[in-house]
Amino acid sequence: MCLIAVAWRAHPRWPLALIANRDELHARPTAEAGFDPEAPEVYGGRDLVQGGGWLQASTRGRLAAVTNVRDGLAAEAAPRSRGWLVRDVVRGQDSASASVAAAMAQARDYGRFNLLAWDGDALHFASNHPGPAAFAVAQGLHAMSNGAFDAPWPKSTFATRALEAWLRSPMADACVASFEEAIEPLFAALRDTTRADDDALPDTGVGRALERALSPPFVLDPHYGTRCSSVVLAGDRQLLFAERRFDAGGAATGTSYQRL
Repeated sequence: MCLIAVAWRAHPRWPLALIANRDELHARPTAEAGFDPEAPEVYGGRDLVQGGGWLQASTRGRLAAVTNVRDGLAAEAAPRSRGWLVRDVVRGQDSASASVAAAMAQARDYGRFNLLAWDGDALHFASNHPGPAAFAVAQGLHAMSNGAFDAPWPKSTFATRALEAWLRSPMADACVASFEEAIEPLFAALRDTTRADDDALPDTGVGRALERALSPPFVLDPHYGTRCSSVVLAGDRQLLFAERRFDAGGAATGTSYQRL
């Protein structure tokens, strides 16, 4: 993923609510959200190049999501794919804190990453850049993109505000009965292509032009852009997972809805 907004224990019905966009090369082979043939309890998209995932959940009440951390234009070389962090968390049996600790023990083997891990009771964050960091996520609204956790990037602020507004609306309760219709405002927010003003752009070492192109919630580019948007709502007895996919022109090509 490249943009995640998460509400943790901020709503009585949905202790965990997450919206996210995955930005990637359009040519990179990907499996759309579905149950993993090798682990039938795991649901989400899969990277068909390295075999991991960017956002996955399981029927056992586990979830993990990962973003890269942007720091200049130089390509990374790492023996392990970030996507395997997600794979290992959702397939594992350990608590979120233990899963994060295991990831940190091998953090140098991965490219720069931000990781969220949820076990049904706790939500934890971990990163290996600019230095090792791991902690339990505090109650409230948070954002995770390609920089520091809760960095006030324009796209992150926009996404957290959109999620907060939705949770305060009647839609948050209506989605129990009409999931597909109720989450449309969240998908609409994730589809926003408004670029940030130059004075609000972060400086991640990639140059002003690229910072500007990557600044909207939804990155529209024929080579590298937003491949899918996701909405995940986790309550006490059910987990709802939706994914909407897009082509290189930004047109929606399909939406999957799953109750776990």
